[in-house]
Amino acid sequence: MQPYHSNVMASAKNPASIHLPIRRAVIENVRPEIDGGRFPIKRTPGEKVEVTADIFADGHDLLSARLLYRVQDQPDWSIAPMREVVNDSWVGEFRISRQERHIYTIQAWPDAFKSWVRDLKKRQDAKQDLSLEFLAGAELVAQAAARSSSTENAAALREFARQFRELHKDDPDTAFAIASSEELALEMARCPDLAAATIYERELAVEVDRERARHGAWYEMFPRSCTNDPTRHGTFQSCIERLDYISEMGFDILYLPPIHPIGEVERKGKNNSTERLPEDAGSPWAIGSSLGGHKSIHPQLGTLDEFKKLLAEARRRGIEVALDLAFQCAPDHPYVREHPEWFRIRPDGSVQYAENPPKKYQDIYPLNFESEHTEALCEELKSIALYWVRQGIRIFRVDNPHTKPFAFWEWLIAEVRGECPDVIFLAEAFTRPKVMYRLAKAGFTQSYTYFAWRNTKWDLTEYFRELAQTEVREFFRPNLWPNTPDILTEYLQYGGRSAFVIRLCLAATLGANYGIYGPAFELFENRALHSGSEEYLDSEKYQIRAWDIRRPDSLKDLVAKINAIRKDNIALQSDATIRFHEVDNDQIIAFSKASDDRSNSIVVVVNLDPHHRQSGWIELPLDYFHLDMHQEYQMHDLVTEARYLWHGSRNYVELDPQRMPAHIFRLRRRVRSEQDFDYFL
Repeated sequence: MQPYHSNVMASAKNPASIHLPIRRAVIENVRPEIDGGRFPIKRTPGEKVEVTADIFADGHDLLSARLLYRVQDQPDWSIAPMREVVNDSWVGEFRISRQERHIYTIQAWPDAFKSWVRDLKKRQDAKQDLSLEFLAGAELVAQAAARSSSTENAAALREFARQFRELHKDDPDTAFAIASSEELALEMARCPDLAAATIYERELAVEVDRERARHGAWYEMFPRSCTNDPTRHGTFQSCIERLDYISEMGFDILYLPPIHPIGEVERKGKNNSTERLPEDAGSPWAIGSSLGGHKSIHPQLGTLDEFKKLLAEARRRGIEVALDLAFQCAPDHPYVREHPEWFRIRPDGSVQYAENPPKKYQDIYPLNFESEHTEALCEELKSIALYWVRQGIRIFRVDNPHTKPFAFWEWLIAEVRGECPDVIFLAEAFTRPKVMYRLAKAGFTQSYTYFAWRNTKWDLTEYFRELAQTEVREFFRPNLWPNTPDILTEYLQYGGRSAFVIRLCLAATLGANYGIYGPAFELFENRALHSGSEEYLDSEKYQIRAWDIRRPDSLKDLVAKINAIRKDNIALQSDATIRFHEVDNDQIIAFSKASDDRSNSIVVVVNLDPHHRQSGWIELPLDYFHLDMHQEYQMHDLVTEARYLWHGSRNYVELDPQRMPAHIFRLRRRVRSEQDFDYFL
């Protein structure tokens, strides 16, 4: 393929000069195209890339266009047709074949053959003599035969050209039927005239991640709290003993906060107190002490071999372990002594600790990326990530990435994925939207969201339309967390057990990726440090908690049920198809997700009020779900196993939060069996 070049070249002395052949087709407004092609879009193997563009030309000729796509390191393009939709807007699609970066662009050209067929039909309708037109068509077809690289195709086209010449006077009706035939159109499409084709000026990229990037259920757990006694530190072995519990709930990923030595200097006490007792465990995010830094393991957790055993035992149960990547240091981290140039020094000679006024983190020193020593610092940080990759880690949850340069992350992620393409990076960045989006563009595979604070129907609908129905969906993969060790929302504090159920149902169905911080979530821990605070009382960030995971009122069975529903229904394993549906009650939200052919369609209806029964009428678009307006269909509640027969587009729902505040429906259509009886599929 020839690279793109414009016919019109401009300079200061000669504003425009023409180069032949003149390329008449114009390709504009290509989507998806992130920041002019600066960043790739994101997909996983098997996912579709739908490309749209405005394609037009001067005059009245009909155009043809096609998508060109390939794996980046392959020289040959694959081809997918594009079709005109309306008003010079075109669309085409291709599917990602494997987990390697893909490239795509667009090619368009005036199609002389299609234009000839269109004009031929107009002339026939006007009862004009077509004999010369058939000869002109014979020339077009013969020229196509000459440029064809297929012997079979060339022979077929030569035969068509012969028939036009033979029939052009004596049998115009037969000649016209041949000209209008699908067979001739298909043979001509195999060898288009691309001499004057326009190729879009950019080759656009698709970053292809493994399937786990597209969907998964995360479970966050402090390994030191895998214990029955808050005075006894949990270990990797006790984490192994907790794996069956996590597996039974159906989680795919076990995320561990930092497992490294915790600083002794300025160590925080319970509830983030600056006054500590000798037995206080400190914050795992205050990384590093005389016992080692980011490549070391807290000795009370165990050894590296025991950590690898945890990874192996988790894999045996179908669980991946994700590790926290927190690029910051405790005051007694070896880096502070060995490389003080990597930190900000205050006028009094002390190292600047982290602050987010009015909060102060005296136990954490941020790194300085704006000095003449930045290159050495970045190389060291890369070595940390690669060290854990070589120990078997393939998923990182990255702490506060928005406090480090975008350029650093773009470089680091590319370097790590260059060695191991399977690595997934989750950005924990609760910050301004444009900053969050830029981190995603820079390479983060997934991102935390504002979901925890979106509680009303309007807020949820508008936010998820932005994430799933705008250009954002091409590069930003949301990961929804109703709670984290840092976030205990007012909704959870005052909504009771039903509030946790509501947020679980929303997170697990709105998002193909979601997570909970447990066991705090399934045990609906809702005690805040004080009124107006989102910090937990007796926060696990600063002390060991011994959770009673066998409590009879635990949500673990419901969590297991919902995770099983996610795994059994492909519709819930993607974010792309979410649609919101009208309900005449602002306390009830309804939305759906569906497979491409609608064979797997899930409709979720949630009462957002954790205190009161709510009811309303829901409107479903029957055409979208391929439903007959005159025939009933079944709504199978996958949580309770209840089944309802619905008719038409408008149906009644009622939800009591003290029983079950949500329906997760599998829509089943009535079908007729070979034995001549009806059933729902």
